Order: sequence, then C-alpha cells, then structure tokens
Amino acid sequence: MGHLFTHIKNLFSTFPKVKPLEGLHGPEKANVLFHNLVAEQKVPGLAVIILDNGEKVLQKGYGFADLENRDKVDPKRTVFRIASISKCITGLALGKMVEDGIVDLNESFYNYVPYYPRKKYDFTLRQLAGHTAGIRGYRGKEFALNQDYSIKDGIKVFKNDPLFFKPGTSYLYNSFDYVLLSLAMQEASGVPFQDYVKEHILIPLELKNTFSPKDFNVSSSLSTTLKINSQVENKTQFYTKRALCFTKAVEVNNTYKLAGGGYLSTCEDVAKLGQSVLERKLLKKETYDQLFTSQIVDGKSTYYGLGFQVSQDNNGRKFVGHVGSSVGAYTNLFIYPEQEKVIAILINCTDPKVQKELDLAIDAIFDGTV
Repeated sequence: MGHLFTHIKNLFSTFPKVKPLEGLHGPEKANVLFHNLVAEQKVPGLAVIILDNGEKVLQKGYGFADLENRDKVDPKRTVFRIASISKCITGLALGKMVEDGIVDLNESFYNYVPYYPRKKYDFTLRQLAGHTAGIRGYRGKEFALNQDYSIKDGIKVFKNDPLFFKPGTSYLYNSFDYVLLSLAMQEASGVPFQDYVKEHILIPLELKNTFSPKDFNVSSSLSTTLKINSQVENKTQFYTKRALCFTKAVEVNNTYKLAGGGYLSTCEDVAKLGQSVLERKLLKKETYDQLFTSQIVDGKSTYYGLGFQVSQDNNGRKFVGHVGSSVGAYTNLFIYPEQEKVIAILINCTDPKVQKELDLAIDAIFDGTV
C-alpha cells in the first residue's frame, strides 16, 4: 500500500502549479486555462494549436505524454488518438470518391456491399455518412473492443441486428455507420480504405504524422529497427481518469473502425487538416458544400453534415469540425469559416469531462474579435 501511495505522490508531485487568470485576455488567458487543466490534474496532458488566418496564435504542449517517464507533450511530435476527428478525414475521402465517380452518395449501400445481411429497409451512403441510416450504436464493452478485426471482419459485431429506425426518419450518431461506409468505399474503389486515404488525402495534404493503427505500428517498428530519429517514437500513453490518479487505459484495437475513430495524429497535423478545410484545398467548392450541409430529419437540422459536425460553439459562433472521444483520447477540431480560425486540441485521456474548460479557453481566443 505504501508503495502505491508513493507512486501516486510521485505522479502528482510532477504536476505544475495553478496560475492565476486575473487580468488576462486572448491567447494569454487561453494558455493559462490550458495550463491549469494539467495543474489541477484534470488531464494528464494536452496539445493545442490555434491558427488565425493560417498564422499560429498558440502552439503548445501541456503536461505529460507519459506520466511514468515524465515525457512532455510536444504539439508537433506527440502522436495521439484523434477519435472521431477521423470522421472528417473519411468525409474528405468520400468527397474525393464522389468527385471521381467511384461512389454515389444516393446509391444503396447494398450496391457496393451485396453480402451485408438485408434489413427491412434500404439505406444509402449519404445516410451512413450523416448518421441517419438507422444503424445501432455501441453496446456494453464494444466501445473498447480489443479484437484484431479488419474492416470487413468488423461488421460481425453488429451485422445481424435490425435497424433502429427507418432510414432518413431519425438521427443516431455512431461509429458503426462509418465501418459500413469505409467498407463500401473499399469495395467500390478496389483499394484498402487506409491505402486510399493515405494516397488521396494524407499525402496531398502533407499529413506526414497521421496514421492508421496498422501503419503506425509499422512506422514504429521500422524506426526502432533502423535506429532513425522518427516522429512516431513520441506516441502518448493513453490514460483513464480515476478518483485519485490517472491509470493506463485498457488496450483497444481500433483498426476495423479506422474511418469513424481509429486514426492517430499530432496536433500539428490536425491543425493542418483544419486549415486545408478552411482554404478548401483538395476538393471542389460544391463537394465541400455537400460535406458541410447539415442533414435534415423531419424538417429539423441534425447539425451534422457528412463526416463533419456543422454546428455552433458555446457562444453561437458557427463552426465545422468534430469533437472526439475514445479510449485514452478526447479531442476537439473547430474550424471557424467566418473568423478564419482553426482550433485543434488533443488530450491523452478517456473523456475527462473538461469541455466546459475548453470552451472557456476558446472564448478567450475570440476576446476582442467579433
């Protein structure tokens, strides 16, 4: 027991001191709010990059990528799980496939994946991408599944279940939609999903430190074998918050749900992704318009486009992007087209319940701007 107490004490003694906020505004205030998240032991570590018209207003790592080894977070080098920001990457890949005539958003899913068990109703790729297809969400421990499934194998988790509702009549946000979407994209293109994304999205946007779990493991082993100084040596540990401390999160394998929540990346790459969206690089304007148009159910907005949340922040400012939550990760990517700002925040802890604090920091960034 004494040993455990010493261990906990050691971990906590490394945390920085809380700083006062009085008289601070703008990025300085945001910086202290982020710092205090670590100082108050609400998160083990986080990386933040804020861009204003493409210029870095704030780029910083706070706290620890690895508590035991006291490795600090580096916004350019530390690799996090990005959780549902993965859906934004998938949305861009889907847009590219639409432009190239490989898939049609309004086509039945079964045209691409005829072997999927038939349901009472048909559903389209658009309905999958916008979470209106009626596919169910996680049950029990599926959120933290640790099976080495391929995308095609992964459908066994839910393929025999009925639809939750008639497609197009309701909205249910879930990651299984994206397992099916990526399977359809894979079958339509004849290229493994991760390879298509790498070639058509990651390489053109120069997202050199964005990986699927499989590619990441290959990069890591290569860097060890060749003794090269690789970016990927700085992968964060993944934590879960307990009452007294942070413990290592359970092992998961996100390979099969790569499209919905499996990618790993650095904060720098996520910010670069956001900036590319702001500048509408890569795809045509009308394709972006499709991705950023909220789906409508029953005459009401779902605040979700295709792979992107299309919503308003805490203070009513319009953004596109995504909030993500997965085992050992909590993430924000907010892209503000009107203010030309991009905010990327990656945390190495399963939902630490700090969105309120993140919103305060985001508000501080907008201090003095309309």
